[in-house]
Amino acid sequence: MSRVCQVTGAEVGFGHNVSHSHRRTNRRFDANIQRKRYWVPSLGRYVTLRVSARGIKTIDVRGIDAVVASIRARGGRV
Repeated sequence: MSRVCQVTGAEVGFGHNVSHSHRRTNRRFDANIQRKRYWVPSLGRYVTLRVSARGIKTIDVRGIDAVVASIRARGGRV
């Protein structure tokens, strides 16, 4: 499963762990991706989305119908 939010597009980031002696080793910053199931009245069915915590808040503000419409407009599969 890819670690990309279907709503915001948040994905994994890369950086360094920096020790006390300032030796740098590679690390990754994973997005907080959750699988969440929503009832979409316009489609008349449930959809399961891979969303970040910020994406869940976006859905709460804009509404699931508007978010699903924007995902479909971008060519995403819902």
